[in-house]
Amino acid sequence: MAGGPALFSTAGAAPVQPAAEIPFYHETSNECALFTAAYREGLPLLLKGPTGCGKTRFVAHMAARLGRKLHTVSCHDDLTAADLTGRYLLQEGETKWLDGPLTRAVREGGICYLDEIVEARKDVTVVLHPLTDDRRILPLERTGEFLQAPDEFMLIVSYNPGYQNILKSLKPSTRQRFVSISFDFPAPDIETRIVATESGLAEQQCRALVDLAQRIRALKDIDLEEVVSTRLLIYCATLLKNGFDPYQAAQATLIEPLCDDDDVKQGLLSLVRATFG
Repeated sequence: MAGGPALFSTAGAAPVQPAAEIPFYHETSNECALFTAAYREGLPLLLKGPTGCGKTRFVAHMAARLGRKLHTVSCHDDLTAADLTGRYLLQEGETKWLDGPLTRAVREGGICYLDEIVEARKDVTVVLHPLTDDRRILPLERTGEFLQAPDEFMLIVSYNPGYQNILKSLKPSTRQRFVSISFDFPAPDIETRIVATESGLAEQQCRALVDLAQRIRALKDIDLEEVVSTRLLIYCATLLKNGFDPYQAAQATLIEPLCDDDDVKQGLLSLVRATFG
């Protein structure tokens, strides 16, 4: 488990969760201390990094360590500001206001995590702006409320810079509102320990998987939108632990999820053969 610094204790703060209830996360730099400082000072946090490198697990780990309820939203093209803040709905013949996940997190003093924020519609980032400066307020135009975020509330967003383009990017004026942590895949020895811990497979076998992932990630002449993530390595190791041979496991977790092109898949399969013989 991450060997970050001891968490602070303040009057009225939620108790730190027992270690057995905290999701496993292996710290790779000083990200746990940075998260803790941002939380303590009421600073919003931006996480950048490739798919499957541990951003979501990191947030879950830190939320549990801090004893805060986590509200996670997977952003998409149709996500609107109303989906986050709330809307009026007809229930049992009456029109009632229903809080969205962002509003609930503000009211409860929880952590709101917006995963892949660049996938959401542009009006979403506008709603976030008052929460990401010294005001720390959430205006609810439809109810006339101005919610003041309590000290325990924290806003976190993430995205994958590898997908950035002209149409889907986070404006510099928005990025500058956040403390930012850049993630990447762990160093081989750390990634080996993570895969072994999460899957239960022996470290020696996990090291071979990590070596294979390193070879795939280093490819320059194969067109892959994504490379092998730590998450996929854990899936592969789990299949190996369940008795699948390396070729079947790699085919199902490291090749088929990455591409549909038969020539590319054959190229990846040759790397599997070179790794496992």
